[in-house]
Amino acid sequence: MMPGGMDPKKMEAMMRQMGIKQQNIDAKSVIIETGTGRLIIDDPEVVQITMQGQKSFQISGNVREESSGDDIKMVMEQTGCSEEQAKDALEKSKGDIAEAIVFLTEGKE
Repeated sequence: MMPGGMDPKKMEAMMRQMGIKQQNIDAKSVIIETGTGRLIIDDPEVVQITMQGQKSFQISGNVREESSGDDIKMVMEQTGCSEEQAKDALEKSKGDIAEAIVFLTEGKE
């Protein structure tokens, strides 16, 4: 049952009457490019909702962040570490460049 005790089939019928269509999308991953890197959603549940000709998407799943190449390069230049070490430090610091540099320069890796 849906919240409020509404039957999911009745809810779907009401949405259809209002011109709202909902469709599950079979996706393996979703990648969102941001100004500072990428958000990657693994094993996502994706629902496409079409209303008045506009499409929107509802996405849920396991989210992880990847820093941009510029961030990795900056950490490498500041610490003299390898690309892999810079990536690992940025992952541990959740993309915080200063914190990643501190991890590497203080040997907290």
